Amino acid sequence: MFDERFTEGLDPSVWTPAYLPAWSSRAAAAATWRVDDDGLHLSIPPDQPLWCPDDHDPPLRVSAVQSANRSGPVGSTEGQQPFRAGQTVREEQPTVLGLTPGDGTVEVECRARLGPSAMFSAWMIGLEDAPDRCGEICLVEVFGDTVAGAHAAVGSGIKAFRDPHLVEDFVVEPRDLDVTGWHTYAAHRRPGSVDLAIDGVTTRNLRQAPDYPMQLMIAVFDFPDHSAHDPSDVPELVVRRVRYHP
Repeated sequence: MFDERFTEGLDPSVWTPAYLPAWSSRAAAAATWRVDDDGLHLSIPPDQPLWCPDDHDPPLRVSAVQSANRSGPVGSTEGQQPFRAGQTVREEQPTVLGLTPGDGTVEVECRARLGPSAMFSAWMIGLEDAPDRCGEICLVEVFGDTVAGAHAAVGSGIKAFRDPHLVEDFVVEPRDLDVTGWHTYAAHRRPGSVDLAIDGVTTRNLRQAPDYPMQLMIAVFDFPDHSAHDPSDVPELVVRRVRYHP
């Protein structure tokens, strides 16, 4: 059983406050974050630099936490969620296995404030301790330009990447959902299936599942090249609770 309410900040034995830092560095990929009575605030202020600015297209900025972290040595291709073929590690990462759930239920309770050029997401990925163990279960993904009052287009499902045992099954569906309010996004995984839910109501039944431990990723993103980008806008994701129970 794991129940995180961020009452004492970020536990470094669980959380890495940087986004896939092997491809740049922990400093260059560092999140902007703080903790108060509402929980963990992830934000992107105007002066936050681009993530992997010489390597990633389109340009993006991101504040994220991840519940595990690892990589191979500098120059190797052994990292998590590479975004291009042959990508190599720039900073070797320590192995931190904070929350790496197998079967069971993962819940993320959060709210977001998004301009049209921002998005937020919570997803689980394989540790990639073997190349095929790289699949993704996306609990929620929302782009700000799909938000209209109490409605949003919500992405969820499975992304196969290089896992030959998975089939791509990611969809974006319109929902009556005010992302500025508190909602709980959940994935219940068991052998051969994943059920996704919002606020306790099942939204999707997936008839496949990764069969290896995974880590949780929680992030807010900003895309400066978006036609509606406002440099003064500060996207924010507030995470009140993370739970896992087998």
